[in-house]
Amino acid sequence: MGCLVALLARVALLGVWLTTPLVTRAFQGGWLLPLLGVLFLPITTLVYILVYMAAGGVAGWGWFWVILGFLIDVTVHTSGAYSNRQRVSGWRPSRST
Repeated sequence: MGCLVALLARVALLGVWLTTPLVTRAFQGGWLLPLLGVLFLPITTLVYILVYMAAGGVAGWGWFWVILGFLIDVTVHTSGAYSNRQRVSGWRPSRST
């Protein structure tokens, strides 16, 4: 499920980048940060662009939404590893003594 969410976020971000000037405005014409956003943190980048578009910049409560997007990105990336741990042969949960 996490792979699907990450793929859809990347497709949406690329679609916004190629069809609208919002990404160029949000990142002041730079291309490196949006490209890194597509590769590593697509949901965070999308939220940053939406907050920038709505408020004309990111400040105050806008950073709350960007941090929330980052937490969703981290959750999406780690959910695959967490769900696959049962499939790894020889994996045992550690015992706390």
